[in-house]
Amino acid sequence: MEYVYASLLLHHAGKPINEENVRKIMEAVGIQPDEVKIKALVAALKEVNIEEALKTAAMPAVAAPATVPSESPQPSEEKRKEEEEKKEAKEEAEEEIAEGLSALFG
Repeated sequence: MEYVYASLLLHHAGKPINEENVRKIMEAVGIQPDEVKIKALVAALKEVNIEEALKTAAMPAVAAPATVPSESPQPSEEKRKEEEEKKEAKEEAEEEIAEGLSALFG
């Protein structure tokens, strides 16, 4: 994949995508260049219009618009009770932990 990135960098810089330039980029970033991969990349890209390929590349899907909730904005009484019970249970658990720690140091 790094060889493709090197070719994109060369394209962006307006430099020719050839074996020498790809090799220089790989060496500049500390990667031991693989001559076979470089030759294959350069050969494969000779017939490719990179600018056109970039324009037609798959674009990420646009996020769907948010849906309007079917429920009323006010939570139902049942949901509020559930939330309060969860909050109380969490507070009780925190109190138990604090009591346990005080026993260790008390």
